[in-house]
Amino acid sequence: MTSNLLTESPIIQFTILLTVIFSVPPIFERLRIPGLVGLLVAGVVVGQNGLKLLDTNSETVSLLSDIGKIYLMFVAGLEIDLGQFRKTKNRSIGFGFLTFVVPLIAGIFVGRLFGFGWNASVLIGSLLASHTLLAYPIVSRLGVVMNEAVTVTVGATIFTDTAALLVLAICVGIHGGEFSIISLITLLGGLAIYSAIVLFGFDWLGKEFFRRSGDEQSNQFLFILLALFLASVGAQVVGVEKIVGAFLAGLAVNDVVGRSPVKEKIEFIGSVLFIPCFFVDMGLLINIPAFIKTLSSIWLTVVIVAALIGSKFIAALLTKLIYRYNNAEMLTMWSLSLPQVAATLAASLVAYQTLNPAGERLITEGVLNSVIVLMLVTSIMGPLITSRFAALLQTPQNDFEAESLSTWWENSDSQPSEQTQDSFTVVVPIYNSKTQRYLIEMAALIAQHESGRILPLAITKAHIHMDDPELGISLEESHKKLKLAQEISQEFNVQVSTAVRIDDDIALAISRTSREQNASLVVMGWSRTTGLRARLFGNVIDSVFWSSHCPVAVTRLVNSPKTITRIIVPIGDLRPQTVSAWRFAEMLADVNKAEVVLLHVSNSKTPANLVEQFTNQLSEIVAKSQLQVNTNIQIIVDDDVAKAIVREAQAFDLAVLRSVRYRTTGGLAVSQVTTQVISELSGSIVLLGEAHL
Repeated sequence: MTSNLLTESPIIQFTILLTVIFSVPPIFERLRIPGLVGLLVAGVVVGQNGLKLLDTNSETVSLLSDIGKIYLMFVAGLEIDLGQFRKTKNRSIGFGFLTFVVPLIAGIFVGRLFGFGWNASVLIGSLLASHTLLAYPIVSRLGVVMNEAVTVTVGATIFTDTAALLVLAICVGIHGGEFSIISLITLLGGLAIYSAIVLFGFDWLGKEFFRRSGDEQSNQFLFILLALFLASVGAQVVGVEKIVGAFLAGLAVNDVVGRSPVKEKIEFIGSVLFIPCFFVDMGLLINIPAFIKTLSSIWLTVVIVAALIGSKFIAALLTKLIYRYNNAEMLTMWSLSLPQVAATLAASLVAYQTLNPAGERLITEGVLNSVIVLMLVTSIMGPLITSRFAALLQTPQNDFEAESLSTWWENSDSQPSEQTQDSFTVVVPIYNSKTQRYLIEMAALIAQHESGRILPLAITKAHIHMDDPELGISLEESHKKLKLAQEISQEFNVQVSTAVRIDDDIALAISRTSREQNASLVVMGWSRTTGLRARLFGNVIDSVFWSSHCPVAVTRLVNSPKTITRIIVPIGDLRPQTVSAWRFAEMLADVNKAEVVLLHVSNSKTPANLVEQFTNQLSEIVAKSQLQVNTNIQIIVDDDVAKAIVREAQAFDLAVLRSVRYRTTGGLAVSQVTTQVISELSGSIVLLGEAHL
């Protein structure tokens, strides 16, 4: 009776799923094993081969797993950088073709070698042909994302994933029976029309809806979800698998959501709920006796893994010979294209669940188990190789030479802002009387350096009725804070203008006021909104970073900014955003007569000539500065970047960091150096966020 209750009650099954998703991944990550592996193992434990708490055939698990499967492919399309693809379109297509066709041929050969039919063999080949950019955060952290080998590999993902899903659609159709040349042409024609409608229609509709809906993030979020499920249903209508529609929907709305808070929410919901449900269900499908049997007759698994690794290497080697890349670039391309997670797992599950009229599966249980092993091997092997060889890549010279070295607050197109130096404006949102002194001092020092003004801003939460007594009390408190801000500002002899704003959204009030005042900089205090609430609803800092037209400096100050004499700026790469952090520190150092140290933490495996080249390039940028600031460059070797920065920063009064986020397909977050530094460093910090481009 109890057993039936567990397997039949949707609420109990959902509760078990949530418990697994909440508790298992952190345990495995502490053991330095990917959390996804933990979900697969948990699926085995709670499934029919273990505790029998969950059943893959139950409506609850089946629904959540289906949503997770299409969500995974949707996010895979959403996270492809179309901007980078456009920069190297021809070479991306070239590498994409090679890294698709070579593994496809290898997979077909493996299938025929082990006695599979032509249709199943082609499907096995397509499973090897796609790739997941699991190691992209590593190249981002190393500052080599602009290297052509990296951008070409990122762009190739569009080709490989799209082609693999197209092959899947054809193979599933053939396996269903009654398939002819006419039906194939009909399928391809319908797919072409459907793809055009999704890619162009959804893109246009999305841009129109976002333009008209303004700041209504809830409606925008629902629109994106509706687009996802409409595309999935449409794919089934034209006779192809729904994950094809989900991937196309991700590509379609890619430009629409950009890097907006809505994208953050979409990825968050997927990464914490639906996608983990899919991986748990994959674990439920693993039949332990059959899995052990597969591994005991290990040749199928070994040959599939070897075919994938070898064919991806051959594709990268051919690309190197055609486009004259060096060995480091070739090996980076190979390692980035190795991991098989998103498209491979989703497609393999679809193929395993596809039955022909005789009840035969498109791929066997042995192939499915081999694909799971393939995922485990490549998801570990790929990032390890990437971290080894991506460190040897060179950043293109024009990345920083083309960047204007005049005032750091200029617009992204290197054209001066509309304001003159006399109207340089620093907006300072005030909401905590205890910390506002240091905040005002920081803003005043920057404004003093630029002969500008500061604008303390007090925001009062709106009420339905403007004559509400609580609103009147809040306004009175705001005026008190502004009066104190004026008194502090007078110590610095800078012009002060105050502003009170009534608004429902604090972040938008800050962004709108700074735009109305044509501000050059926003200086904010640290937000205490963290954890689950911040991930679900976002916090003020995230929203201001997204919506602001100018740079935003978020400060956590333990001492008065007037006492700052030594400033450290970690420099990981020479992209404009990183150089901007140094420029901010330079301005503060100039007014305080302080010293600035640019710290670069080099990987122990990075060749000495590349470190020397980086140092020379950084020295050239420093030499072009118009300010007479005591700036020194410090290069240290350490494989743990965050700990090295924290260790060195202890001797400084202030650390200036830049805001960077890294994500992988499926919203699987990778630890960020900046986040670790902020959590471990006890001194004063400024986190500089660039205007959204």
